[in-house]
Amino acid sequence: MRLAIGIATRGRPAILAEVLRDLGRQTRPADRIIVCHVTPGDVGAPLPGIEYLTAPAGLPRQRNAIMDRAADCDILLFLDDDFLAAPEYCAVTEAVFAARPDVVVTTGTVIADGANGPGYTVEEGRALLAADAPPAGQLDAHPHFNGYGCNMAFRMAVVREHGIRVDEALPAYAWYEDLDVTRLIGRHGAILRLGGARGVHLGAKVGRTPGLKLGYSQIANPVYLARKGTYPWNRALRSMARHCAMNLARSPRPEPWADRWGRFRGNMLALTDLLRGRLRPGRIEEL
Repeated sequence: MRLAIGIATRGRPAILAEVLRDLGRQTRPADRIIVCHVTPGDVGAPLPGIEYLTAPAGLPRQRNAIMDRAADCDILLFLDDDFLAAPEYCAVTEAVFAARPDVVVTTGTVIADGANGPGYTVEEGRALLAADAPPAGQLDAHPHFNGYGCNMAFRMAVVREHGIRVDEALPAYAWYEDLDVTRLIGRHGAILRLGGARGVHLGAKVGRTPGLKLGYSQIANPVYLARKGTYPWNRALRSMARHCAMNLARSPRPEPWADRWGRFRGNMLALTDLLRGRLRPGRIEEL
């Protein structure tokens, strides 16, 4: 099978370089590694063996550009530009796709996720991987609701057959774009979480969406996807309520890495727009 790795990046050249070097440790090397950036400064000095292309800013646009470039591949593995994959990641992913023709999306096991905290340095991420103990059955897999955007693989034959795209109505960081696209692909087969495909999401704070815009997206995007039919309303409502409550509760004493008050203001602005009938994900570009 031809396996490509796609990385959409913006504003993290130093971390990206470390991630790309780390991919050289894969026991099953990717046939292609495709990096989509917006400006030359996003990637720094090009590395040999890497394919670089540009696209307009926005995660969905960049990921669609990668999907177009990787159209001749069997598997496309999307990794975030701050995700460190264990050496067996690609081998396990390919083995599961080969053994299970019904599988259309896989997502790995994130052994540590810096997005939920202050983040990890590259050195800390490598140490966490070195200390990790993978399961005895490396091909163990379990049904999952959706793929997680920092590490998710698609069966490209299904993507091509059904013309599936990442929704560009979700701009910028594109909150829940991973959920949307993997649920669309998942209509045609199984979505699995792989126990043996493991990694660390560093959760770098450089290049993140500002608090106000992120807070708006935490409301606007679930509503948009629920109306679209890719996100059940019961899950969307729980997600919105959880984030509003968390942002409000933590606003008086926010974490150093999170603009909780800005997020809560964005939540409230989105709810106001919902009541006024003008809520849409693209509104964050006007904020």
